[in-house]
Amino acid sequence: MDLKKYIRTIPDYPKKGILFRDITTLIKNPAAFNYTNDKIIDISKTITFDKVSAIESRGFVFASTISYILKKPLILLRKKNKLPSETYSVDFELEYGKATIEVHKDSISEGEKILVVDDLIATGGTAEAAAKLIEMSGGIVAGFVFIINLFDLPGEKKLKDKGYQIKSLINFPGH
Repeated sequence: MDLKKYIRTIPDYPKKGILFRDITTLIKNPAAFNYTNDKIIDISKTITFDKVSAIESRGFVFASTISYILKKPLILLRKKNKLPSETYSVDFELEYGKATIEVHKDSISEGEKILVVDDLIATGGTAEAAAKLIEMSGGIVAGFVFIINLFDLPGEKKLKDKGYQIKSLINFPGH
């Protein structure tokens, strides 16, 4: 199945010069959504991990499926001030601004291998912040799974240069 035809591109969102790759058109199509989930499950089975983490918010959609099917605990990496207990926090740069993500301090134990799931890798800022949170918590990044890789942006290379394993289903240009 060609998943690219289920991804809507919105130019100049959220700011001029950005080509936003919208997965809502993929997840509203049952055949495309099921195919995507089957593929990320297959990829996840090739990675050794103890827990799966989801980057807010679209990562939640796919990581929850991995958690359910592979019977692994799910960790939420949330935007600032969304988690009610003590957190670790990392500030980072986006292509179009700044942000902060957090994880509960009790979500990851020393030495646990954590799979990181998100819908898209672009500049790598969010993914790098996720890796920092996992490592601050004493965990080890087992790998990253993305639906979309914006291949002409530096995110994938940045993560690979740091030694992280990266898997993506679709390659799109980011500009």
